[in-house]
Amino acid sequence: MEQGEERIKSFKEFYPYYLSEHQNTTSRILHFIGTGLFFITLIYCIYQFDFGWIWLGLIFGYGFAWAGHFFFEKNKPATFKYPIWSLGSDFKLFFRILFGKETFKA
Repeated sequence: MEQGEERIKSFKEFYPYYLSEHQNTTSRILHFIGTGLFFITLIYCIYQFDFGWIWLGLIFGYGFAWAGHFFFEKNKPATFKYPIWSLGSDFKLFFRILFGKETFKA
């Protein structure tokens, strides 16, 4: 989104924008790995009932995703402007790829 553009008002409106910012195959793979590692870390924390390691899951998730943006997409993550919708879109894309409804290629 460029300065002066109208702010997105719904998740339904946001998700196509999110996909447009995730066109690079390597970036999508990095997002998938990071989100997967986040979920594995979350499951571990729940299983151990020890949430002291949840920060590691956040580093995995954001680290891989932001590397995808900065080095492959060459754009700024939507997280900075739309943090909740961006996180929801990360999860949606992860599960759509996991269940074969979306591919790594845009």
